[in-house]
Amino acid sequence: MSTSSNQLEQVFIDDTYQITGVAVSKDGRVFTCYPLWPGPHKWDVVEVIGPNESRPYPDEEWNNWKEGDDGKNKWVCVQAVYVDEENYLWVVDPACPKMEQVYDNSFKLVKFNLATNSIEEVYRFDGVLSNKSYINDVRVDTRRRVAYLSNSNEGGIVVVNLETGKSRELLRDHHSVKHDPSFKLIVDGKEFKKDGKPVHLQSDGIALTPDGEWLYYKPLTDNKLYRIRTEFLRDEVLPEDEREAAVEDLGSFSVTDGMIFDKRGNLYQGDYPNYKMVKITPSHKQEDIVADERLIWPDSYSISEDDYLYISCSQINKQPEYNEGENKRTTPYAIYRMKLPAT
Repeated sequence: MSTSSNQLEQVFIDDTYQITGVAVSKDGRVFTCYPLWPGPHKWDVVEVIGPNESRPYPDEEWNNWKEGDDGKNKWVCVQAVYVDEENYLWVVDPACPKMEQVYDNSFKLVKFNLATNSIEEVYRFDGVLSNKSYINDVRVDTRRRVAYLSNSNEGGIVVVNLETGKSRELLRDHHSVKHDPSFKLIVDGKEFKKDGKPVHLQSDGIALTPDGEWLYYKPLTDNKLYRIRTEFLRDEVLPEDEREAAVEDLGSFSVTDGMIFDKRGNLYQGDYPNYKMVKITPSHKQEDIVADERLIWPDSYSISEDDYLYISCSQINKQPEYNEGENKRTTPYAIYRMKLPAT
């Protein structure tokens, strides 16, 4: 099953440690991250400096958290990295080791100045999220000074006012942030189960349109896709029922983890059950762009200034807990890239 495989160019491999996120800066620096899940673990956030070389970011101190340490100013369990339009790096730390519960209110969103590799701001979620939350991905509207995050464990969209630091979790009881109970997820020829039970994960992938007017989002383990105008998320006094009424159900598309818009308004998603990447046009037509057996759970995406789509592959479907205890992961874990068409 290797159609169009020549489109994929290998950027980085790790023979040992499981990666999830990928982010590319305006000047081509590449970052990835390693959640503290079952299995070997060393660093949380790294900058890629060679085809199989990296260095801890911002330094080793931030990457040396151990159980019992204060997790407020160290990485505990990083899930995602993202570079915004102003070339700041954002790191999402759900601080939820082994996906069990949040460690000591250490969940955080950290903004880095890449010119100085220094922290600009740390946003925290005490009193907003529970210790069962798992903040998963982030998109930042630099013009309106707002960040949007997904909560993939409980379901919900977290909105952060970057000027005031105030956070709110919205839509937490709405069906759009929950797995569709009628959907049966088939991966590698069998129902996707963990410890014998079907896996149901909630709002995960999110994407912001180039004009910042719409936030697209979806649950991880079904094929539904939703969107909402961001004005309904930014409005701090809007009744929740009015916000829920503004959600649009776009129908069924690929089963993806992350997703990302290009500057032309095309939405790129993975199709992890089928080892593919797809494109959804501004008119909401889906088309395959690459199918390749190396796309083992395409996870997160970033688009470089020279129009390459970077793809991290986390191999989640090969983890032992989803395969009756058998570890089917085949290293290396990898980041690939492919050139996007001009139209």
